[in-house]
Amino acid sequence: MLPFLLIQTRDDDAVVADELRSTAELGGFGPGELVQLQLDRIFAEDPRPATGEPEPGDEADSPLASSEQQAPPALDWPAILQAHSGVILCGSPFNSSDPEESKSALQRRVEAELRRMLDEVVRRDYPFFGACYGVGTLGLHQGAVVDRTFSEEAGPIRVTVTPQGRQDPLLADVEPVFQAFVGHKEAVRTLPPGAVLLAGGEACPVQMFRIGANMYATQFHPELDQRGLLHRLRVYANHGYYDPENAQERFDAVRAAEVTQPQRILANFRRRYARSA
Repeated sequence: MLPFLLIQTRDDDAVVADELRSTAELGGFGPGELVQLQLDRIFAEDPRPATGEPEPGDEADSPLASSEQQAPPALDWPAILQAHSGVILCGSPFNSSDPEESKSALQRRVEAELRRMLDEVVRRDYPFFGACYGVGTLGLHQGAVVDRTFSEEAGPIRVTVTPQGRQDPLLADVEPVFQAFVGHKEAVRTLPPGAVLLAGGEACPVQMFRIGANMYATQFHPELDQRGLLHRLRVYANHGYYDPENAQERFDAVRAAEVTQPQRILANFRRRYARSA
């Protein structure tokens, strides 16, 4: 099968590695079925290890298989998408809705490239799954209002599947009400035109939506497990995702949560869109 493309925009190597681990485990991706593209590393002024290197077993002739450090000024998204089964865009320290003047040059460059990618994704109605940062990225691209009205502290929440969600193949075997992990400063306040609301929450009304037939975004993290969130709580303790004075309360809530359903959504995405080379 053609691998799925995991796009990452994190600068902490340990979090990057753990995100790859949890996405592969929770989504049921086998060896060679998930390829990393560390988009921020491509455009960083201080280049670090090469982006897009495939996991062992990936084809060497993939558009992302080169280990060269010098990146082109823009990526060949038609060729990249053709070489993969689908795209997964995970969370990020970036916030799509921040004022442009407050963003770093790196963030602006990364987001410009993501917009180029989404131009092609939307044109094709190509399989896309955006988690957390993916909500703002896809949402803004399609005309949503994204701001800090419905931010949520890092930890578990209750998600409710909508009637439309119950009919969606990615939620086919998911319980109608379930726990999931979140942690975000921005969220969709108004859905983009034509979007279908698939799941909602109490503090944040838009938890999952679909554009077209094959493009999905979740505010919660189907690719994140307890181990991963506990690690991020430590790494991002002073980044505004929760009050550090209440850290023990956050850790206890994460450890007590029974999060078993969101990973089914990710696994369904893999099963539905995996295609042969």
